[in-house]
Amino acid sequence: MTEMVYGTVPVREGEPVLPKWWRTIDKWSMSCVLILFGIGILLGLAASPPLAAKNGFDPFHYVQRQAFFGSLALMAMMLTSMMSPTLVRRLAIIGFIVAFGALALLPVFGTDFGKGAVRWYSLGFASVQPSEFLKPGFVVVAAWMMAASLEINGPPGKRMSFVLVIVLTLFLALQPDFGQACLLLFGWSVMYFVAGAPVLLLVGFAVLVVAGGTFAYSNSEHFARRIDGFLSRDVDPTTQLGYATNAIREGGFFGVGVGEGEVKWSLPDAHTDFIIAVAAEEYGLVLVLCIIALYATIVVRSFLRLMKERDPFIRLAGTGLAAIFGVQAMINMGVAVRLLPAKGMTLPFVSYGGSSLIAGGIALGMLFAFTRSRPQGEIRDILRGVVR
Repeated sequence: MTEMVYGTVPVREGEPVLPKWWRTIDKWSMSCVLILFGIGILLGLAASPPLAAKNGFDPFHYVQRQAFFGSLALMAMMLTSMMSPTLVRRLAIIGFIVAFGALALLPVFGTDFGKGAVRWYSLGFASVQPSEFLKPGFVVVAAWMMAASLEINGPPGKRMSFVLVIVLTLFLALQPDFGQACLLLFGWSVMYFVAGAPVLLLVGFAVLVVAGGTFAYSNSEHFARRIDGFLSRDVDPTTQLGYATNAIREGGFFGVGVGEGEVKWSLPDAHTDFIIAVAAEEYGLVLVLCIIALYATIVVRSFLRLMKERDPFIRLAGTGLAAIFGVQAMINMGVAVRLLPAKGMTLPFVSYGGSSLIAGGIALGMLFAFTRSRPQGEIRDILRGVVR
């Protein structure tokens, strides 16, 4: 806890891995993740029993699974955060290749579980969503390419990363999974901006995204249905969005009381995509604001630490991971309050979902590895050297 009071502690050379990790990790962000996971278990106790009863399981079947997968996610986060940035990059490249191969084979071996989008592999005892594991791997690979382009006589890494993100977007759109596609595009745009992209180029890219959205609206019934539902002035009270909106309204400032909420009996995705509606109904605006503050703390502290980073790759990769983490949370909550069209996106570390939890743990482990304190000297010393 020394860092919380006195600031960053210098790393001692030759120090064992665990003490070195404890001295250099961002303990505030780590604490926020643990609190979010605890809130997820608490909300799971309220949201999952109706679904378990409907499917013939024990009342806390989904809570137990969430605790199991969450424990694996926390272990993955801890282990990944202990790695060096170089090791994280190497493993991320391997993981990205595997996840991309799994994504490409989804049309052949994947399933949609009756939801209209082929996004999962069914393993019998569990399911795997490749796009969740693709995100952190893509961010690291794209950051590696962009950082390489900044070197003298380096490869055209920015253009290579652009081609890569377009290819991935097309694969995700074919599922269709426009939410994850938009998330990848956003993460790439943030990294590209940090890497020094011209503003006009980013504006042109935004126009291209709008044109792609228009094309998807005209040619995808799945996409058009969600956009029409979002733009409609009246919300059908029998839809998931209608139930969620009413639950948030009923919750008020302090909520209706623990276990007294009704939305969990109506929403099939109350434990996943619309978990924030359960939080708002039973615990009120107070808990929702606490959840928002926890996500904001992780993102802001990560950005502040990355601003001191001299290594372009670490700075770009960390920025992309923090941006995707924060925006995914914003999208999930924005959908529940009808600020955004329905995306089918989980709330990181709070929603139920094995792939989401474990992939989120790996992504945050990478972020914590990149934001660990490292002796780098003062920025003014570097500037003086450049001037000389």
